[in-house]
Amino acid sequence: MTTLPDIVLLVLDTQRLDRLSCYGYRQETTPYLDKLAQDATLYRHAYATAQWTVPSHASMFTGLYPDQHTMLHASSLLPGQLPTLAERLGQAGYFTAAFCNNPLIGVVNTGLQRGFHSFLNYSGLMTSRPHQSGDQKHLLDRYRQHFKRFLANGITGLQDIFAHSDLLLDLSFSPLMAPLWQTALSFKGNTAKSLNDAASLHIERKGIEQGQPVFSFINLMGVHMPYHATPRFRERFAPRVQQDRHTRQALQHFNSDVFGWMAPLTSALDAKDYALLSAMYDAEVAFQDELVGTFLEQLRASGVLDRSLLIICADHGEHLGEKQLMGHSIAVYNTLVHVPLLIRDPAGAFPRGTTSEQVVSTRRIFHTALTAAEQASDAEQAYTLAQSVSSDPDQQRIFASGVTPQNLLNVMQRRRPDLIEAYHCDQPRQAVWQGRYKLIKTGEEKLELYDVYEDPDELIDLCSILPEQVEELQAAFVSEDRNQFKQQVSAAANLQDDPVVRRRLYDLGYLE
Repeated sequence: MTTLPDIVLLVLDTQRLDRLSCYGYRQETTPYLDKLAQDATLYRHAYATAQWTVPSHASMFTGLYPDQHTMLHASSLLPGQLPTLAERLGQAGYFTAAFCNNPLIGVVNTGLQRGFHSFLNYSGLMTSRPHQSGDQKHLLDRYRQHFKRFLANGITGLQDIFAHSDLLLDLSFSPLMAPLWQTALSFKGNTAKSLNDAASLHIERKGIEQGQPVFSFINLMGVHMPYHATPRFRERFAPRVQQDRHTRQALQHFNSDVFGWMAPLTSALDAKDYALLSAMYDAEVAFQDELVGTFLEQLRASGVLDRSLLIICADHGEHLGEKQLMGHSIAVYNTLVHVPLLIRDPAGAFPRGTTSEQVVSTRRIFHTALTAAEQASDAEQAYTLAQSVSSDPDQQRIFASGVTPQNLLNVMQRRRPDLIEAYHCDQPRQAVWQGRYKLIKTGEEKLELYDVYEDPDELIDLCSILPEQVEELQAAFVSEDRNQFKQQVSAAANLQDDPVVRRRLYDLGYLE
């Protein structure tokens, strides 16, 4: 019998590709990821399916594009007929565990927690702890566990209401409220603890059956706003924060201006402000990289790394004022959707120390993990990222969607409705890549064409110069091949052989 590998999916939330030194950044921000890249396959042209957390994670968990899994807003709930990666791996005998620092995944009820035997959350009013995940033997411990679960369920429900209320969201944006939920409510979680807990699970394997493989999903929020890098990394990357009172005050103002994290700018960001945010972002990247390095060394020293499929990626990037945009709620420019992707495996399917120039979508992480676990159907196995360019079913053509979260739009409508019209915030964005070319469609009329190989910052719109390329890519939006989705969802239904599920899929238009 083949020994199945452990699978580690490590998501660096909000991590820009262009700020990693293994991708050529001028600053040495990520020496530990650089070291890993020498022992893994690094993808230069990997793209997220969406510009923010919920739809991007849903794609990695289902293998589907956002318009197929329909997870477009914070209030979205993953359709019950779509099995998640954790559910599929759990059915295959894996122990499935999540170590999550993002409240949109770990706190808000989106359905993305489905299938995990243990889901540890490090953000919110009441964070999880490893000893809470399993059943306790002693009566008193069981009572305590029951009480904590009861309390946690109540608090989670309260937080879920908060996340779905536009008025409460608007309230949380106020300068008086922001420091409270950023610190007391552990908005960014606890990167070091979550990584240490994940390493302990893989190494010590407490509560896991002999020989049972482990799938762990880890989400890290270290580089997400607000920026509070430790003094050691501030001194290295942003010394003016240490030295200048006005710079510190500017950072404090930014960290408390939550609406400013997300809304477009009315004018170009001041050069000093950009330099400050850029430097603090780099400091956060370097600090998180050091913690990831400790995690990887724990796995390496214990021998776990050499029997694990390790996938490290980002769910999206971050605007720091480019194109007068902030955060990651609006647009599908490369700053947001061009993401790092590194894969290391024990089976040799991903050559060590190599760079792939293949244009790929992060939705294929789903197929890659299932293939490693020997659970992929033939149709799913075709989409593993181990496929060569010549056998790539996507044929270098991939898609992304950019729908502004509705709750943010509602807040903008009350605070700055002028920005909605000026930046087309209420218009859906679509992007299609074909090799080096990328077409962005905003609403029904606005088009932008870029050569992302020569112009990765998307500064030169080629629509008027290459009209034939525009026409070809525009047709791709209409002729997007739905057969692959029918095959995937049909295969998902066959897992349960449930006529009710098949009827739902038929009603949704996935089956004929």
